[in-house]
Amino acid sequence: MSGTSRGTLTATAATKTTRGVRAASTSAKPERNQREDYRYWLPIQTRWGDNDMYGHVNNVVYYAYFDSVVNHFLIKEAGLKPMESDAIGLCIESYCNYYAPLEYPEVVEAGLFVSHVGRSSVKYEVGIFKHNSNEQAAHGHFVHVFVDRDTRKPVPIPDAIMSKIKGSLL
Repeated sequence: MSGTSRGTLTATAATKTTRGVRAASTSAKPERNQREDYRYWLPIQTRWGDNDMYGHVNNVVYYAYFDSVVNHFLIKEAGLKPMESDAIGLCIESYCNYYAPLEYPEVVEAGLFVSHVGRSSVKYEVGIFKHNSNEQAAHGHFVHVFVDRDTRKPVPIPDAIMSKIKGSLL
């Protein structure tokens, strides 16, 4: 690929992946996904404690929103039982781009789709939107590797979860 050195992307080099997600260098933010790219939604009420001293939702709270929408899907839609299931998903990577501030009190909507699924791992794409807005406040991803609860060694994604991912999020 021209414009790259040792696998590093330049600001002008970008690759399109599943459902419009673009990867690029840190000097340019990836292209924003559209609201219609997301397949599963969870409304989230901001809390008083989410705001920081600058009057907006603190950046670390967005990761809690990511975790909430992913696990809500896994528990409510795919049948994961976090305290009982033999296989559990551990987060091995997370990332976020911020586009617009959020603040208390407002309801935000976390959208979810999957951009990659492997034997034991899944990459969730998460968009955070103000309620009834098409403008993304933030976008990021969250990668789970499914492991055996006791040994913590990678295992195949459980069939019921894989079925729901393929049927609902891809």
